[in-house]
Amino acid sequence: MQQLDSPAGFWIRLIALFVDGIVLMITVGIMTSIVYGQFFMERETVFEFIEPIYFIILPVLWAGYTLGKRAMGIRIAKIDGTKLGIGAMLLREIVGGLIYVFTFGIGLIVSIFMVVFREDKRSLHDLIAKTYVTYNKPYELSQYS
Repeated sequence: MQQLDSPAGFWIRLIALFVDGIVLMITVGIMTSIVYGQFFMERETVFEFIEPIYFIILPVLWAGYTLGKRAMGIRIAKIDGTKLGIGAMLLREIVGGLIYVFTFGIGLIVSIFMVVFREDKRSLHDLIAKTYVTYNKPYELSQYS
C-alpha cells in the first residue's frame, strides 16, 4: 500500500460532509424561497444543479476544498501530488456514486470500512479517482498561512 501523508479518517470526513450538507440545504432553501416562495420543495427545482457543481467544481477551483472540508482542515488531493482536476472529480463523484447506487449501498458500506481500517484511509471513490483526503495544505495555500 502506498504511504500517503496525513490521511483524514472517517469521522472528520463525515463531519465535513455534514457541514457541506447544511451549507447546500441553506443555499438551495434561500434560492427556492426567493424564486418559488417556499424554503423546502417537494419536487425537483432548477437549483438541483448546485450540488454537483459544489462537489465537483469547487474542489477543482479551491485546491481540493469544499466549505465543510475547509472548516475541518482537510482536503481532497491526488495521490501523485498533481493538481486536482475535473476528470478526477468526475470519477470520484459520478462514477463512485454510480457504484454505490448499483451495489444498493453495499459499496458505500465497503467504503466506510475502507476509510476506517485502511492505513491510507482511501475509499472506493478515492481508489477510482486516484485521490485521498488529507490534512496537508496545498503548496499554494501553505505559503500564505
